[in-house]
Amino acid sequence: MDSDQRSLGRWVGLSALTASLCCLPSVVWVLFAGSSAIVAADQLSNDLYFSWVRFALYGVAAAMLATGLVIYFRNQGICTLEEAKLERQKVVNTTLALFTATILVYLVWNYFILEIVGIAVGLPWAESAFWN
Repeated sequence: MDSDQRSLGRWVGLSALTASLCCLPSVVWVLFAGSSAIVAADQLSNDLYFSWVRFALYGVAAAMLATGLVIYFRNQGICTLEEAKLERQKVVNTTLALFTATILVYLVWNYFILEIVGIAVGLPWAESAFWN
């Protein structure tokens, strides 16, 4: 795996982390503040998840992926639209693979790992967990 591919992996991880920022702060808050912050942390995650903030975070994550793709393709020598047209299959396949990987990492991170950690620290997320 060369450094450009590792760089794409970092963009995937960072984008998935950014997209999950509606739930991550609540878990971190309870981890550091203890059980006294559970109600407030749960309300924070509800306020962030069920508002426009979640979609703004998705937009920021998509912009981060687009930036990562532009940097990657420029490092590969694809700098103009004409060059992108000539390398269309590579551009499309790489873009689809990157977005698919980001969505999968986000789903596992947000709806599995963060949910389990949130329930473990006392957040009342067990009733709304995806496995119920």
